[in-house]
Amino acid sequence: MKELTKAEEQIMQILWRLGKGYVNDFLEYFPEPKPAYNTVSTFIRILEKKGIVGHESFGKAHRYYPLISRKDYIRFTMKQMLDGYFNNSYKKMVSFFARENNLTINEMEEIRLLMEQQIEEKKKKS
Repeated sequence: MKELTKAEEQIMQILWRLGKGYVNDFLEYFPEPKPAYNTVSTFIRILEKKGIVGHESFGKAHRYYPLISRKDYIRFTMKQMLDGYFNNSYKKMVSFFARENNLTINEMEEIRLLMEQQIEEKKKKS
């Protein structure tokens, strides 16, 4: 899988929300000033070449759909971040976000609870 540019990712966020759509459907989701139809169409074709978007033809019209899930792309980008910035260490990544993002006590307690739940689930599977 290839990394997406910010514009490509913006298109994909819309497509994941839509599930399937025509170029005009995408345009509805952009804030003003909206990009030109041809600009959006070009980015979608680039995403097709990258193997991230597919289409169904209805005469001259194309309805586009994602070939990868949002969850798979999130997993890919998080792995890239983990490898590139934290030496593949989840501990370093979590401690960075805990320190740098000024998490509230409530947020940290929620994270701890989630971690404790995951620990229990892993113990049950072992």
